[in-house]
Amino acid sequence: MAEDAKFEDGAERPIYLAAMDDGSLPIVSSLVQDAVFPITEMKFDKAAREFALLVNRFRWEDKERAESRGRPYERVQSVLRVGDVMAVSTMGIDRSDADTILSLLAISWDEGEDGTGTLTFTLAGDGAIRLKVECLDVVLKDVTRPYLAPSRHAPEHPEE
Repeated sequence: MAEDAKFEDGAERPIYLAAMDDGSLPIVSSLVQDAVFPITEMKFDKAAREFALLVNRFRWEDKERAESRGRPYERVQSVLRVGDVMAVSTMGIDRSDADTILSLLAISWDEGEDGTGTLTFTLAGDGAIRLKVECLDVVLKDVTRPYLAPSRHAPEHPEE
């Protein structure tokens, strides 16, 4: 007798998500929690009004599957892009040290007037990146195949 297909059996696809409102931003924030990136992979294109990070993110969406199948945890390189950026500021980051590795803890949104607002990228070690934006326009896109997490451990997640 044939068994029905289950959701877990579906083909895995790279993540490609957009957050255009404050309801969808927590999803993107949770997926990039504990992502790490060299400070050199943080770019602001003032003319295009885009800010981007190339991060190595833990694959939270695959954690339970990896545990149930007894296989190693994975990370994947992803681009986190923010559009309509008017200004970027940082706190607690030595941008002159090209060897600095940063760890992203969360992304939060403070709405201003007429849809404008401030995105704050909270970093481990009391650092932050603050973006003044014309509107909420955040995209997360996986750009490589998953790879074995170097630590072979899952980061501590706040819900656990």
